[in-house]
Amino acid sequence: MKVNIRGKNIQVTDALSEYVTKKLNKLERYFDYIPEAQVSLNVERGRHVVEVTIPLKNGYVLRGEEGTENMYASVDLVVEKLEKQLAKYKTRLYNRRFRQGGQPKANADLRADLKEEFSEEADNEGIKIVKTKRFAFKPMYPEEAVMQMNLVGHDFFVFSNAETDEINVVYRRKDGNYGLIEPEF
Repeated sequence: MKVNIRGKNIQVTDALSEYVTKKLNKLERYFDYIPEAQVSLNVERGRHVVEVTIPLKNGYVLRGEEGTENMYASVDLVVEKLEKQLAKYKTRLYNRRFRQGGQPKANADLRADLKEEFSEEADNEGIKIVKTKRFAFKPMYPEEAVMQMNLVGHDFFVFSNAETDEINVVYRRKDGNYGLIEPEF
């Protein structure tokens, strides 16, 4: 796995880089090949934050973020979080194939090319947009959108519904269930 590490307000030493790489390489036991991982190490107000983003080959994105008072502890916690996500993801893929007699759904191999753009200046009456995300909408079913939402650790996910060809939103409700928003034009 190729590990791209960048630091903000911290110098990324060889020892820290090797530690992060060694820990992330343990994730490959869940899949034969994970092409790359983007790692951001950040220190703000004494808090050491590690953010890891791993795009998987079928368009899903794993993301974990943890922060403690020690960078090495933060790395351990984020890798633990990613391991749980990968185990859950792999179990769901296995169950889906098993239910279909060994054949994955046609849309399980859809690719979503996630691109992030950071906006530094946008101020509209006190509202400041500090980050803009752009990504290609690939058709998927609502169940897949929920899985993707859980993998990236968000409370909502915007996607193109494979059944209706419309843009939909799935979200996590306060009661632990999921909701689907379908637009009416």
